[in-house]
Amino acid sequence: MTAPFLSLAQIRNRLVLTARWVLRCPICQRSGCAVAAAARDVIDAAGEVRQRSAAIRPAAPDRDDPQQTG
Repeated sequence: MTAPFLSLAQIRNRLVLTARWVLRCPICQRSGCAVAAAARDVIDAAGEVRQRSAAIRPAAPDRDDPQQTG
């Protein structure tokens, strides 16, 4: 798929996959590599967003508690 048709989740997944690929690079595994640091930042940020969105999601409605109408 091309970028204009990707969902935000698909874009995030592609960023994380690319960051993980960068971290496998033998050159980027040395300490102080700016590219590896940026890749780690992308992975950390994606994890924070996932945790934050899970905390914000509203709870599922309780089936035992009937909603009152009008």
